[in-house]
Amino acid sequence: MSSYLEATARERLQRLFDPGSFQEFLPPSARVVSPHLGQLNAPVAFDDGVAVGRAQLDGRQVFVAAQEGGFMGGAVGEVHGAKLVGMLRRAILDAPAAVLLLLETGGVRLHEANAGLIAVSEVMRAVLDVRAAGIPVIALVGGSNGCFGGMGIVARCTNAIVMSEEGRLAMSGPEVIETASGVEEFDARDRALVWRTTGGKHRYLLGEVQALVADSVDAFRAAALAQIDAASTRPVPLTLAALEAEQALLTDRYERFGHVREPMELWRAIGVTDPEDLPLLEADVFVERVDAVRLGAR
Repeated sequence: MSSYLEATARERLQRLFDPGSFQEFLPPSARVVSPHLGQLNAPVAFDDGVAVGRAQLDGRQVFVAAQEGGFMGGAVGEVHGAKLVGMLRRAILDAPAAVLLLLETGGVRLHEANAGLIAVSEVMRAVLDVRAAGIPVIALVGGSNGCFGGMGIVARCTNAIVMSEEGRLAMSGPEVIETASGVEEFDARDRALVWRTTGGKHRYLLGEVQALVADSVDAFRAAALAQIDAASTRPVPLTLAALEAEQALLTDRYERFGHVREPMELWRAIGVTDPEDLPLLEADVFVERVDAVRLGAR
């Protein structure tokens, strides 16, 4: 089994898509680098930590971006963000079957914070523009750096999110929360708590993730194909009514669970019996159990 977690961005591109089909826009040979990092004597990468282009997925043309967690934790800077935006805008013109975002990032690059923040906002708008054009956008989250900060919001702007148990998704990272609010609020050293709070299982249980898969490139590939099919048959409308319905769900969740301090308490409140067993379950068994709880609650 080929681990998605352990693969680099370019290894994921080679293994996830049809062999030899990835065609990169602005490859490293173009040497388009951040204009800011050199001024700070910081290292640069010739792809600025993200590869964008087109590929084939089971014979279907898709556009794709893969963030490299090994370069500055996949953080977004000016060029990194511009490449994402450019790829998304090109997708509207070429109308592929879908856009896949292989996200692995700690958020915005502190070295170029203002430029990075602007870039992330432009990425959000571009994702919504692609969706408005009728092209599904699917986010894949399974890297060791997780998906945090503004790019965590970008993930939630997509049609669907595919995660592994090892993946993490949140607005603020554990260390950021601990620094801002103290260890009493969140102990970033408690790795079990971190995954119970931000990990793939917790996100799937809350309904924020559409597919939870094992840490396997093949599993991510199969789930991506399934989500593309689902998005084409059951598109999520970009309307004010849909946004208000989502806001109502968040309001209800806060009213029901806002007082809960421990994820396992939340799982029990949702209706899961013996929630302490969930972290030990394989992804497929976990999904079966959670889906059964949801059916029973209807």
